Amino acid sequence: MTTLPARAGRRCHNVLNPFHSVVYFSPDSAREMNALGIEHHNAVYLAARSAAFGRVGAATVTATFHSFKHEMVARHVPQVWDVASPQQVLDARLRAADVTLRRLLGEEAVASKEMAEAAGLALRATEACERPVRPLYAAHAELPVPDAPHLALWHAATLLREYRGDGHLIALARTGLDPVEALITHSVTGRGMSHKWLLTTRGWSEEELAAGRERLVARGLLGADGRLTEAGITLRDKLEDETDVLDAAPYEHLGAAGVERLTELATAFTTALVGAGGFPADLRG
Repeated sequence: MTTLPARAGRRCHNVLNPFHSVVYFSPDSAREMNALGIEHHNAVYLAARSAAFGRVGAATVTATFHSFKHEMVARHVPQVWDVASPQQVLDARLRAADVTLRRLLGEEAVASKEMAEAAGLALRATEACERPVRPLYAAHAELPVPDAPHLALWHAATLLREYRGDGHLIALARTGLDPVEALITHSVTGRGMSHKWLLTTRGWSEEELAAGRERLVARGLLGADGRLTEAGITLRDKLEDETDVLDAAPYEHLGAAGVERLTELATAFTTALVGAGGFPADLRG
């Protein structure tokens, strides 16, 4: 039985996740990766997020990332490891996180007691994460915890993000949604990526996205107006609720007071990141 308020873990995740993901939209990340010889924006993302696996091939990335077209992934992986080693990519990603967080939050926030407190709370939450059936989490859990509090928080946010993401894919497999359908149903909630960003980052064509919408309409999950039907809303709600259950362990371990405090601290930092332009204005659907 849970000891937390309803959806407390989800609320905490929602404000911690951007603290990690801001690096993927940062010009500092592109600059660091470009210096290694990794130039295409999709190669930058795929390499940065999969480097913890080591020199894996496209199949592993597609399987663990889920919503990316395999042919797009295969254009960049494993060839990217001939350009830069996974360790070089991990080092570059951490440098980019450091520069990005300092630039967007400012040195005072980076050095604050609140940053150190948030890092301690988030790292404590990760103590309850387990490796089985959590491949992206497990790979990142092998990486060392950085000494600087803002990077320790970024690392912990990474672990919690990938732990929930791995659980989300377990829950998603039960819905019968394929990668394109999952992207579309998420996008139309307003919480997923916009159509432009789906085309730019996931590798699917206009025709493939249109075909996905047609399949969703045929299943009664999407209306002709492009909005989720009642059945579609129910499916998405059930998916997120099941993901919450699979993601409960770290937040139960932290406890209600700790989750509330971490959510408060992370909200302030994420609000500052958004306010400083850390994310594209047209990102959301």
